[in-house]
Parts: sequence; structure tokens; C-alpha cells
Amino acid sequence: MSVKMAELLFPEVKERPEDIEKRFPKRELAPGARVTRLGPSPTGFIHLGNLYGAFVDERLAHQSEGVFYLRIEDTDDKRYVEGAVETIIDSLDFFGIRFDEGATKEGEVGAYGPYHQSQRAEIYHVFVRELVEEDMAYPCFLTEDEIAAIRQQQEDAKEMTGIYGKYAKYRDITPEEAEEKIKAGMPYVMRLKSDGKPGEEATAITVEDGIRGTLTMPENFQDVVILKTNGIPTYHFAHVVDDHLMRTTHVVRGEEWLSTLPVHVELFNKLGFELPVYCHTAQLMKIGEDGNKRKLSKRKDPELALDYYRQAGYHPQAVREYLLTILNSNYEEWRKENPDSDADEFEFTMEKMSNSGALFDINKLNDVSKDTLVRISAADLYDFLKEWAEKYRPEILSYITEDREYMLKILDLGRDGNKPRKDFITAGQMFDFVSYFFDDFFKIEDEIPQEVTKEDAKAILEGYLATYDHNDDQSGWFEKIRTMAAEMGYAAKPKDYKKHPEEYKGHVGHVSTVIRIAVMGRSQSPDVWEIQQILGEERTVARIKAFKDAI
Repeated sequence: MSVKMAELLFPEVKERPEDIEKRFPKRELAPGARVTRLGPSPTGFIHLGNLYGAFVDERLAHQSEGVFYLRIEDTDDKRYVEGAVETIIDSLDFFGIRFDEGATKEGEVGAYGPYHQSQRAEIYHVFVRELVEEDMAYPCFLTEDEIAAIRQQQEDAKEMTGIYGKYAKYRDITPEEAEEKIKAGMPYVMRLKSDGKPGEEATAITVEDGIRGTLTMPENFQDVVILKTNGIPTYHFAHVVDDHLMRTTHVVRGEEWLSTLPVHVELFNKLGFELPVYCHTAQLMKIGEDGNKRKLSKRKDPELALDYYRQAGYHPQAVREYLLTILNSNYEEWRKENPDSDADEFEFTMEKMSNSGALFDINKLNDVSKDTLVRISAADLYDFLKEWAEKYRPEILSYITEDREYMLKILDLGRDGNKPRKDFITAGQMFDFVSYFFDDFFKIEDEIPQEVTKEDAKAILEGYLATYDHNDDQSGWFEKIRTMAAEMGYAAKPKDYKKHPEEYKGHVGHVSTVIRIAVMGRSQSPDVWEIQQILGEERTVARIKAFKDAI
């Protein structure tokens, strides 16, 4: 009878599962090599969670000389957004995620495609037909109204909701009954005929999770939909078939999918497939306004969108570094011991992954970004800043590109020595931080120190100009400032002023701050002497004169 039902429902399907298996043979890989995949939906929104999981996938595969591929899970045509696949590929590529095979902007690469699930309908139908023949699946003609009524009845009776047991009206439908309904034009879905029992009757299943260890949970009892009315599979069925045929060894996904694991285990078992290693990552959390942890929200948190980091100008290497600190608890310790090593040299392990909420902290990201950018050469920072400005702030591009050597000196300022300055966080902040080097952006932002009167400030600048020699080395330059400070009643050393403040107007730092503000417009900046060397004598003198006249 089941064969007759299968012929009724899938008369066009002539291939058998064994035929499909031959088309997708086991991969020839080194022992221990892992095959992982990223399976985003083309909804137009790619978020930090996608990148978070992609890093795990990429590391597991590439550290083991395995394969990492991109599969587009586009079985839900209602959520499809034009151009979303290109956005996904571009965004992941920007953050250094490289696929060995799968979907690309130019087409598909690899022998295990198609890599778009919407193009694999005939493959899924072969396996659904097999399930029907084995009396493990059936057509269900329940309408939406009937399903809603069943749900209400279950809720009233305080029973578990869903289509199962006595509520699975068409579980034992005959081929003749099904044919009559099909001829009458009644739409139907295909449901799995589950062996499980609900509630206290349920049998416990045990699954070894790659991150969480042994998981024990009740078996699936729902007759879940595996094919929709349009013949396209649900996520549950498609991913099981594809992960098997594409020979996926490890499935990395968020903990929100844990509740569906029993469904997937039953599908793998009924199809006779080997279960891959499921690795359920912790959800990305943040500290909310109430001080408690909460899940990152698409509606509340702009930092969930990957585009947020591109627009702000976070360097992809910084984002990668930060995510590794979340993903593996020992990464920060490794980075301290290996400050100059490539992050790919770090041995990523699932054992060091958290199985509770992973806390995302934008301030921590900024700190990691500072540490990361100081290790990147000025030439590479220049290229990054230029590319970012081209896309997000074209109005500043000409300032960056007009004199490359000038810009390289600016970007390299204070970044050498044993204690390099860590001023840069993002491309946007980077340009704003050094904008005083360009006359069009230069402005006096800070007040002179309160220890210095306006009369003294004017005298300091006059004295500075009188002795200014652009060829002075750094020590000679500062000695002139120290001498002038002492002559005007300021302590030549800050510690002297601290010990005996009553004996001085202030100290040499207050005097040099007046000069700093005249040259940069700010009371805090890298070394003034170095800045003057980059600005040049003419621009330096002009700014000091202008500020003196304005006091």
C-alpha cells in the first residue's frame, strides 16, 4: 500500500536513494578532517551571529585540513530578498571568511551542489518518496482552520500542542482516499510519521554535542511537515538530506535550535543517515539597561547587524580578534604570549567554548581594536582607511589621498617604541582623531589650562616663537620650553609643583599644553615635537601666531 501511495504522490520520481548517494560520494579527506557549512537564509539581513558561527565553522574545517562550504537555505520564498546572496558573500568575505566551495557571486564551485536548496527539489523528493514507501511519511490535508481548532482543543485540555497521535487525522489515509482528495484539488503537505510518544510516555534520547557534551532530551513525537504544499521541503528535512549528501561532519548552530534536535535525530535515523556532530553555540548576549543579560536584538541593537561594523569602520581583523576572545576562553592569554602571531595560528577548540550566554561588549571590542590596529602597518591602515572613505565618507577621501606620504607619517605617529600609542579604534574615529593635520578641519577645541592666565599664554607663545627652530631635535626643543617655563615662574618639573604648589604658577606641562592647543587645537595628543615635524615649519608657525592673536 505504501508503494502505491508513493507512486500516487511522486510518479515523476524514478531515481532511488542509492542513485543519489552515487552522485554524492564520501569525500576523500585526511583522517580527522572536518566538513562544515554555513547555511544562511537570503533575507537581506546578515548579523553578528552569522559571523560568530562562521568563525567556528571556518576554524574547525581549516585547522583540520577539511572543507568549509556555503549553502544558501532559500526554501522559504516569502523571506527571499533580491541581492541578499551577494550581500552575504560580500559581508563574510570582508571579515575574512573564505569558503572552499559552495555558492559564489559568479556561480557555484564544488562537486556537491546545487548549493541553493531551492534548486534541489528533485533530490528531496527521492528521499520523501522512500519514506512514504517505508510507511514513514504521509500526505496531510488538514486546513489552517482545522489546525487552529486542534491547537485550541489541546490548549483547553492542557495537552501538548501539535499534530500527533489522535490529532494526526490523515496518518493512516489510504492511497484511494488520498487520490480522491488530490483530484478534488485539496492542497496537502507531507508529514513525517513519528514513532515518538508525547509527555510522560516519551523515551529519552542522548546526543553528544561538540560543545555541550552529553545532551539528554525527550524524543520527537510530532508529525512534522517535511514537504510544503509547493513541494519545497521545510528547513528540517532539507538540512538533514543536504548535510548527509554534502558529507557534513559538524553542524554549528545557535542554541535556539536545541529544541529541534529531536526532530533532526529522528529524521537522520529514519533516512538511515549517520548523525553529524551537532555543536550548539551560546547565544550572543549583552548587558541591558537594567543591568541584566539579554539576547542581542535586531530591533534594539544596531550592533547586531554586520553592516554596523563596516559603516563605523571597524577593521575586519579587529572584529575577528574580538570574536575569538568570546569564542575561546584561552585566546586572550594566547594573544599576550604571541603578540605578533597571526590569529590563524591559534589552536581553536570546541572544549574552550562557552555553553552559556556569550557576552558581547562594544567597549571590549574597542579595546581589542586598539590593540589590533597598533600591530597593523601604516601602509595597510592607509589602504583600509582609503577604501572605507570611498564607500562611507567620500567627502574626506581627497584629504587622505592627496599626499600619501604625509598621511602615512600621520598614521604612524607615536606607534613605535616599547609603549606605542593605541589611539585608533575605527576608520571613522581614526580620521577624526588626526583631522587637525588638515587646515580645513583644524579648530581650537580645548581651553588653556586654568593655571595659565591669558597674559601668560600670550607670553608663552611669543617666547616660543622667538626661540623656535624647526631643526631642533626633540631634547633641544623641550629644553627651550623648560627654560622658558622656569623663567616665567612655572616649575621645570611637574613633581616639583606637586610638592610645593605654593611656590609656582604651575608646571612645564601646563606651559607645553598652551603650545599643544595652539598647534593641534587639543590639550591631549601625541608628541608635539613629532606633530610639528609632520606639519612643517610654515604651518606650525602660522597656527601659533593665529592662536596668540586670538587670545
